[in-house]
Formats: sequence, C-alpha cells, structure tokens
Amino acid sequence: MKEQVPINWPVTLTLGLTFLAAVTVVPWYGIVHGFSGWGWLFFGVFLALNGIGIGSGYHRLWSHRAYRAHPVLKVFLAIFGGMALQNSILVWSARHRIHHSDVDDNDRDPYSIGRGFWFAHIGWMLRDYQSGEVDLSVVPDLEQDRVVMWQHRWYWTLVLATNVGLPLLLGWLVGDLWGVFLLAGILRLVVNHHVTFFINSLAHIWGSQPYTDENSARDNWLISIVTYGEGYHNYHHMFQRDYRNGIRWWQFDMNKWFIASCAALGLARDLNRVPSFRILRARLNMEFKRARQRLDQIGDSRPWREVLESEYAEFMDTVRKWQQLQVHKVQQGRKTLAKRLDTRYRELEFSLKMQRKRLALLTAQLSV
Repeated sequence: MKEQVPINWPVTLTLGLTFLAAVTVVPWYGIVHGFSGWGWLFFGVFLALNGIGIGSGYHRLWSHRAYRAHPVLKVFLAIFGGMALQNSILVWSARHRIHHSDVDDNDRDPYSIGRGFWFAHIGWMLRDYQSGEVDLSVVPDLEQDRVVMWQHRWYWTLVLATNVGLPLLLGWLVGDLWGVFLLAGILRLVVNHHVTFFINSLAHIWGSQPYTDENSARDNWLISIVTYGEGYHNYHHMFQRDYRNGIRWWQFDMNKWFIASCAALGLARDLNRVPSFRILRARLNMEFKRARQRLDQIGDSRPWREVLESEYAEFMDTVRKWQQLQVHKVQQGRKTLAKRLDTRYRELEFSLKMQRKRLALLTAQLSV
C-alpha cells in the first residue's frame, strides 16, 4: 500500500482560505458596498510590486545572480517579494535552484510538470513531499547576504505588516478600510499567487521550444503578459543567468525593464546578457534538429539530406571559429584586440543569421 504523504496544513489553509475569501467575500462586498477607486489603485500597485519583488528579486537577483543590486534596491525587493507570501528568499531560491538543476525529474524537481498540471501549479505545496524539502546547501552565497538573512529572520513580521497592516492603514487613510483590505490585501494576494504558479505549470506545457527541447519549458507571449515577463521560459531555462527573459525590445518583460531602469539610476550593475551568437546558435541547433525530423518523415530525401548536412557542417565550423575566438580573447586580453575582435564577432554572427535564412528556405521547401 502506497504511503500517504502528510498534508501541509499551514500552507493548505492559507491558500484555501484566501482563495475562498477572494471568490466569495470580495464579490459580495463589491455588490453590496462597492469598491473605491483607491481600492483598485492599491490593488494594481501592490500586484505590480509583488511581481517585481518575486521576478526581479527572488528570481533573477537571488536565485540566478543575473545582476548585482544596491542594498537599497535589495531591501525594496525583499519587502515586496516577501509580501507575495511565497516563503523567504532563502527557501524560495533553494527550491528554485534545484528546479533548474533537476528540471522534470519527478524525484528531485520540487514542482515537476511530469507529475501533472495540478501538482506543478499548487499541489506540490499542499503536502510534505520529499522533493519539496529545502536543501540549503545549494544557497551558501545567500546565507552570506545580510539582506537575505534579515528577511528570513523577520519574514512573518514583514508578511503581516505588508499584507494586513499596510492595506488596513491605507484603507483607513482614504476612508475605505475594508474595501482596500479586500482588494489590495486578499484579492491581490490570490491573483499574485496563481500568476506565479502559472510559471511552474502552464509555462511548462503550453508554447514553443525555440532554444531547447531538453526540458519541458516553453516560450509563450500570452503567459509572459500574465506573469510580468516570465513566460519566455524556454529561453530562461536555456540561459538562466541572463537578466532578461524576453530578449527582443518588443517582448513584454516588466522585470527586464525594471532592472534596466534601476541600472540607469545606479541601483543595479553587472547585468548579465547572453551573447547574441550563443542565442543564434541555440536557435539554429533546434532548427537543424527539426529539419532532420522532417526529412525522416518524408521518406526518400537523400538530395535534401546532403544539402542539410552540408549546411550543418558549415554551422559547426562557424561555432568552432567562435569558440577559438573566445579562447583568443581570454589569452590576449579584451582591451588589446578590442576592435579586431568585435569585427570578427560581428562577422561570425552575420554568418549564422545568413545560414538561418537559408535553413528557413530549405525547411519551407520540405513542407511543400
């Protein structure tokens, strides 16, 4: 007989009761008493601040070290990330780093999509599964971070102050005590929970895989809008140290824009950006893989296969030249050869772009 995993009652009651209040008390109060404009304003502001606290703070700063932050910015992110009620930075980051190192491993990944949508979305928190145990050995750097440890120590005080005290205070100040509390306190908390949970569930089953199919992560522009920019998840799992998820200027990524704005103000520095060549290489590698799969489907395809393999050999040659250039840069020093190296990098990147266009034409012909 399979052993029953114990229910995590504090988490189950918190998530269950706040959700129940959001779908019953909130609409009832709105129908009977109505909500003020202040209530909706604070709801929107706190929702955005929680998204930034989790996305720019918990996720990109502390879990992935995608950039460095000024202590003032760290405190800001720690407070509003904690307000999202998703555990402390230390615990959240420990689980998230294991998710990345063991993604889709049902025994190790805390919220593996391999165990189903419900489990990845919320079920993993409702019981004390072994895969959800916190392993602090993966976050020794965070244990040396004074802001992280301050937030971890005072986590529940901050949670109560921001989720109960702050909405009630603002509601009292604007003359809408319960309206502001229900919208900016309860409803905002529930919406933010499930928005974040969608990254663990929907972003692993719905969308495209332009960079890798070695894991379940997907890119989806709609999920990105809903999740403050975290929906370009296939890119993120391929290049997790990049401070961006949406790499195009037009791709919605609120946290990318926030971090870049903080850098302009001197509050953030050392923003990690994956070189364009590596991004193109990953895309082309996937496109070659799919072209081969297409050739396998159409049967007698020897002439096409020869063309494809010739293109692939050229692709690998370009990659080798780029890798040699990287070694040369390290050996000789970036400053001495700056101009010549930059020109060569641009040439190799242009080669990949041209090859990607040729591969797109080939793939289009195979689809006819």
